[in-house]
Amino acid sequence: MKQEILNHLDDPAYLEKLYRSNKSTFKDSFSFLYPEIKGNPMAKFWHERLNYESNSISWGSKADLLFVVIACFIAGLIAKIPTAFSVSENFFYPRNIGFIVFPFLTAFFAWKNKMSAKMIGIISAVTVISAVYINLLPDSLESDTLVLACIHLTILLWILLGAAFSGNELSNFNKRLDFLRFNGDALVMIAILGIAGGILSGITFGLFSLIGINIEQFFQDYIIVFGLPAIPILATFLTQTNPQLVNKVSPIIAKLFSPVVLVMLLVYLGAIIYSGKDPYNDRDFLLLFNSLLVGVMALIFFSVAEGSGKKKFSADFWILLLLSIVTIIVNGIALSAILFRIAEWGLTPNRMAVLGSNILMLIHLLMIASKLFRTITRKSESISVGKSIVLYLPVYFVWAAIVVFIFPLIFGFK
Repeated sequence: MKQEILNHLDDPAYLEKLYRSNKSTFKDSFSFLYPEIKGNPMAKFWHERLNYESNSISWGSKADLLFVVIACFIAGLIAKIPTAFSVSENFFYPRNIGFIVFPFLTAFFAWKNKMSAKMIGIISAVTVISAVYINLLPDSLESDTLVLACIHLTILLWILLGAAFSGNELSNFNKRLDFLRFNGDALVMIAILGIAGGILSGITFGLFSLIGINIEQFFQDYIIVFGLPAIPILATFLTQTNPQLVNKVSPIIAKLFSPVVLVMLLVYLGAIIYSGKDPYNDRDFLLLFNSLLVGVMALIFFSVAEGSGKKKFSADFWILLLLSIVTIIVNGIALSAILFRIAEWGLTPNRMAVLGSNILMLIHLLMIASKLFRTITRKSESISVGKSIVLYLPVYFVWAAIVVFIFPLIFGFK
């Protein structure tokens, strides 16, 4: 793409055709080249066109708004199923929490990206099969495989969302990187909407309490049930129609938190040694350790997605490399603790799931660290780091599918 842009820089028709064929790749390639070609009038035009941001807030088309309103309403109705049909909340929500929101987000991107009927059929089939299967699993609060299936089902639905986000360009790694960036932007918007909703709720409760009316039950039964599922749907809509709202905030958060988390991890590892705590004999500590690992992995993914494609070398890559190395150490400790517990007390569904997840994350971290090191030593471009992340995502999908569909069967639904 870069060479084609350079070869046809003075051919407006060809550049327009190239842009329409793959907008995200064109924009990334042009941004990479711009420092070299910024003296060219056509380059200046395309730079302004690709980076123009409106100061006004866009509410999308009428069809977009109608979709969002209907999606929020139906999501709320799904969340109300336990109340409406006397279904146990302990049965319904753990199994179906992902189906309250993810299918609507997936449908939104499938519609906006004009996905092929074949892809829509595959995503719909996987979603329906997953929904039927998870709700047919035996009802047992003590079943480890059920809990694992519910957790990993969310991962599976998230990756299906990524497939819809990529549209008909599923093999385009730039679209996958855009999906990771979208997740960061959406989380920022969800946090903003959640804070705003919390403030509004507090004011509403206060005003009604002043006149002696208790609205707590009504608020809990309707406003919260319909409002909570609406937040991620609204956040997705706003980030897609108004990318300028948060696309400057997310990179700042990634830039600020990466060094802070690196320092925190180093201090934490030292504190573990000082305190004498270890994950080998303390199950709760091991769970916390793995939760920390997943959180740091997510930060690395997001930070790499934000920084991938930069032409100029940045100190951020050093921080990400050090963070990856420290995370590899954390992963190694967690992995050794899992193996120790398996050797001492045998194999269980939980230990098997955590063992598999940690091995996959360790391999992925080693790949990312290797690419970061090659980028720092100028042996490869920074975009290769992003590739190392997004090309590995299908592996997590396969593992999540195994835990959801195979684990309950091989472990006898225990």
